Amino acid sequence: MTTERYNPRTAEPKWQKAWAEAKLFETQTDAAGEKYYVLEMFPYPSGRIHMGHVRNYALGDVVARYKRAKGFNVLHPMGWDAFGMPAENAAMQNKVHPAKWTYENIDAMRTQLKSMGLSLDWSREFATCDVDYYHRQQMLFLDMLDKGLAYRKKSKVNWDPVDMTVLANEQVIDGKGWRSGADVEQRELVQWFFKITDFADDLAAALDALPNWPEKVRLMQRNWIGKSEGLMLRWALETATAPEGQREVTVFTTRPDTLFGASFIAVAADHPLAQKAAENNPDLQAFIAECRRTGTSAEALEKAEKKGFATGIEAVHPFDPEWRVPVYVANFVLMEYGTGAVFGCPAHDQRDLDFARKYGLPVKPVVLPPHEDPVAFSVGNEAFTDDGTIYNSGFLDGKTPDEAFEAVAERLEATDLFGAPQAERRVNYRLRDWGISRQRYWGCPIPVLHCESCGVVPEARENLPVKLPDDIDFEKPGNPLDRHATWRKAICPRCGGDASRETDTMDTFVDSSWYFARFTAPRADEPTDPQAANAWLPVDQYIGGIEHAILHLLYSRFFVRAMRKCGHLDLDEPFKGLFTQGMVVHETYRDGREWVPPVDVRFEEAEGARRAIRISSGQPIEIGGIEKMSKSKKNVVDPDDIIGSYGADTARWFVLSDSPPDRDVIWTEAGVEGAHRFVQRLWRLVTETAPKLRDAPSSASGGEDDEALTIRKAAHRTVAGVGEDIERLGFNKAIARVHELVNQLAAAFAKLDAGSPPARLAAAREALSMLVRAIAPMMPHLAESAWEAIGEDGLVAAAPWPTVDDTLLSDDTVTLPVQINGKKRGDLTVPAEAGKADIEQATLALDFVVAALDGKTPKRLVVVPGRIVNVVV
Repeated sequence: MTTERYNPRTAEPKWQKAWAEAKLFETQTDAAGEKYYVLEMFPYPSGRIHMGHVRNYALGDVVARYKRAKGFNVLHPMGWDAFGMPAENAAMQNKVHPAKWTYENIDAMRTQLKSMGLSLDWSREFATCDVDYYHRQQMLFLDMLDKGLAYRKKSKVNWDPVDMTVLANEQVIDGKGWRSGADVEQRELVQWFFKITDFADDLAAALDALPNWPEKVRLMQRNWIGKSEGLMLRWALETATAPEGQREVTVFTTRPDTLFGASFIAVAADHPLAQKAAENNPDLQAFIAECRRTGTSAEALEKAEKKGFATGIEAVHPFDPEWRVPVYVANFVLMEYGTGAVFGCPAHDQRDLDFARKYGLPVKPVVLPPHEDPVAFSVGNEAFTDDGTIYNSGFLDGKTPDEAFEAVAERLEATDLFGAPQAERRVNYRLRDWGISRQRYWGCPIPVLHCESCGVVPEARENLPVKLPDDIDFEKPGNPLDRHATWRKAICPRCGGDASRETDTMDTFVDSSWYFARFTAPRADEPTDPQAANAWLPVDQYIGGIEHAILHLLYSRFFVRAMRKCGHLDLDEPFKGLFTQGMVVHETYRDGREWVPPVDVRFEEAEGARRAIRISSGQPIEIGGIEKMSKSKKNVVDPDDIIGSYGADTARWFVLSDSPPDRDVIWTEAGVEGAHRFVQRLWRLVTETAPKLRDAPSSASGGEDDEALTIRKAAHRTVAGVGEDIERLGFNKAIARVHELVNQLAAAFAKLDAGSPPARLAAAREALSMLVRAIAPMMPHLAESAWEAIGEDGLVAAAPWPTVDDTLLSDDTVTLPVQINGKKRGDLTVPAEAGKADIEQATLALDFVVAALDGKTPKRLVVVPGRIVNVVV
């Protein structure tokens, strides 16, 4: 009889409907079982899911389904990171309101995600642009304002003069606005900030308490926070060269041990000394203006050509009143870090060395590498940045860098300069307070008022939420809220007089910095239900891209601390376990200068080589590199096409099986087809075997033969291994085990018939049941169809994980390869507990060993227990 092929087009909607009707994935906080919270980073509603989404949510879904089967009370919610510029861009381009565009996209993407069969609790769904959500975010803001964690100050920002808005550092490309192409200006505007620096030390130290985070992410966060211990060091300026009223400059340095190698001092373009020096110097004014057109991010500064302007000002060396050091204005120094001034020691800092070579400044080494000759050692084009011995440094000679640090600090702390110690020990952080102001409409309104009598006043809580107005237009650049006369009008809650609303909205990173807490009680009147938040948090397994390793994760860690201070939860960290998955990548194809999508490409073999042919033209085209899927290069595969052609389970199986989940997965048509063939093979195995087992006993009543034992061992070992692999997020290894088990069972089941011993049929029934439950987290629809086909009750999604018999996990015997003179000649099977002497005796009795020895004694007999035997003849 020919087995009917598995049809995902009918099976998958059927089971999705069954799960929904049973409300199988709706979570109750007080349900039985230990809590387990698994969360994938929620998506931006762009309108379409991509293969990266498929992989990300498939990974989390496997964990959620497995943990449910293991008896955990699982929370696995979904929402939408819905505010931001793309909606405003769509409003401008398509003459559609941002809300309409956003909610239509959410509807489309929700349908797509549901087609993947994800075990999500949709009853907890929300979008960050929902008034209900940003109402609670405004409550949080007022709480943080009350606790001194939110404040307002002037700050330097990237300003796009065409779009009339502040740009994030990432939106400044080669000094121009990412959308308008206009030259970006650096302006000082009054902005709202969160005081993340209050927690800088804790945020850095607590990284050591996150062992289930990737080390690379913890390192990135440490570097971003940038804790450094150093000296605040004051340099006197040479009076004859200093601008009027300027007599000193203060630098922060972590390397006072290299002071005798100082070659220059560099100050930021906005440093008071630079501003004073530029008053009567047009050339310096022009250089400062050029500096202001560079992005303010560390990445922008790192990529920019290092430039400086010699001011003619000189500083006096702290240890030699005759030594003068030139002062430069430099584009790589930020006013926001330290004091906005650094001293350069070119021999031992690469950036300083590049700068010194460019401007012909001296390079004096003062740290001698181990085993180097102090007379002969010199620095070429690469700075020496490792440890060594201090030399060329007067009283510091012969000391280690740490010893020299202490010696410099002690001497300068005791040295008077203009009535105060010349140096002071200081712990500094690279981390700056978080500027949350955005001059945009589509964001959470900041709930404060501006009153002529009272100044800046928080909106009264009973007046929340401050809703975004619906009647806005994008005909002009800039923030529509600035032009909305009626929305801006308000009543001051303190004096009752006229006031105007704050028109800045919050950075969208704010929205995503606490959503995981809102999921624990998404309909609570307060931002959280502290009891529910404390019960569910931290998130046990958080999954998302490495691109969020710094800002999103750091801001979320800050928010937990801020919310704890405001009484909304009692928690140290938001995410207990973090996993950063690789990207989905694909070949690229070009027809001349035009990128060609994969759907318009077919392949053929010609003269032993693979050629790509453009379907629409029939002409050969170029096969390019394998790159991240992107619309610009058209190497995008539409998940709807894959699910429509092969089914969701095939897509899930492929993205899980092709490579370790922390590495990129290369999407290939051949790989997808291979996954689909396995789906069909597994379905055939189930449907062809199930009739043979219809009358099989549920368990063996004795008389278990070797064949039955082999079947049971294979099933129990696979299930045990798959469980361990899922716990370690080694999904590709779990899938490899399933493939191996299917091969073993296919061979064993082919021998079964109605006359097979009952114990063997019982073993086969047990193995088939265990196999179906083992694939259920990864291919849930196929598993349900198979569960039904083998006559099991209920839904496999509600079934427990198979119980593993530990006695079946260890072998009574082991098989060792036997080599003769290093070449394998056969195998030896011995009891698992056999000692070396027993193995030697059994080896010498093997026919092929006896023949090779031909009556002689072996020169050597090497036994590696549990691994190999080698006979040297």
